[in-house]
Amino acid sequence: MNARIIVGMSGGVDSSVAALLLRNARESVAGLFMQNWADDGSGDCRAEDDRRDAVAVCGRLGIPIHFRDFSAEYWQEVFEHFLAEYAAGRTPNPDVLCNREVKFKHFLDAARELGAERIATGHYARIDAGDDGWRLLRARDRDKDQSYFLHQLGQAQLAATAFPLGDLPKQDVRTIARDAGLSTAAKKDSTGICFIGERDFRSFLARYLPARPGEIRTPDGRVVGEHPGVFYFTLGQREGLQLGGVRGFAPAPWYVVGKDVPGDVLVVDQQRDSRWLMSTTTHTEAAHWIAGVPPAQRFACTAQTRYRQQDQACEVAVAADGSLEVAFAQPQRAVTPGQSLVLYRGDICLGGAVIAATDAPCGYGPSASAATMGAAPTPIRSKTQA
Repeated sequence: MNARIIVGMSGGVDSSVAALLLRNARESVAGLFMQNWADDGSGDCRAEDDRRDAVAVCGRLGIPIHFRDFSAEYWQEVFEHFLAEYAAGRTPNPDVLCNREVKFKHFLDAARELGAERIATGHYARIDAGDDGWRLLRARDRDKDQSYFLHQLGQAQLAATAFPLGDLPKQDVRTIARDAGLSTAAKKDSTGICFIGERDFRSFLARYLPARPGEIRTPDGRVVGEHPGVFYFTLGQREGLQLGGVRGFAPAPWYVVGKDVPGDVLVVDQQRDSRWLMSTTTHTEAAHWIAGVPPAQRFACTAQTRYRQQDQACEVAVAADGSLEVAFAQPQRAVTPGQSLVLYRGDICLGGAVIAATDAPCGYGPSASAATMGAAPTPIRSKTQA
């Protein structure tokens, strides 16, 4: 008989326990291991190790396991977008796109081809049915909540999905795995993106985006150093600038506060909460709504502009083209184009959108073009003027 529910087995402890809980609930369950990145020969992607762990767990649980190679789909629908965003000076979030295009699209299709009715994953989030349809809720364990990365899911996907870990603290998940004798009980949580693995991010990106060195300048145009490429850096970043003692400046850390992509100029300042990083209004691309429509054309809620950020009170205005203007009650630091702005009412995730621009003084105004979204509109003097 075909399994009624198929678990996306990543080879980690979370998906392992998700499968265990479903099996113990007497569900008809099977596993499916997805290969989303073709081996690039670097030896840094641990996909084969994860595959072996997934097989071992399914063997321990006595459930069948299937395999699907989605690496071509991942390249076309996630990685090409990832590169294009970095080339434009933005900072994309491939996990959001991977969930929408691969894990809850191609995986769901594959599960249905195998005769399953639903899929399950080890994500920390919850699903329930409300008056307006299916709702995506934050996990009980707020430190592990992953609804931020799932905000692009829709009604059809939520109706066919289970998140068995949504009510559990991570510590309990490891205890359950250990008590069940699962080989992944003590396995380190994966961080970052599989195709980058543990390797140096800048070295990885340089394989696809050729280095374009340029000047590092202060907001008033003074040259303080050189960089290997503006797309290697993101707003608010401190590490990797390699700016030691700069004559005429205090011996304090430097932070990225803007990027002039066409001019290959990186803009930096020495204050972590520099005024050049602070904004109160964010403009987005067209939003996705989990209910299918926004709650209203104007409404109050809370938002996160990055993962694990504390709730930020805001007012949202929905434009005719579906884009958003979000006014925050308090100034926000380093709101970054390419990242996701995700909206909440309490534990309910309303949806979200890709950040396009902010009113920070060093750039990201709403009139900025897609190609220069990272550019600092403040005039920057040339070397001869500095």
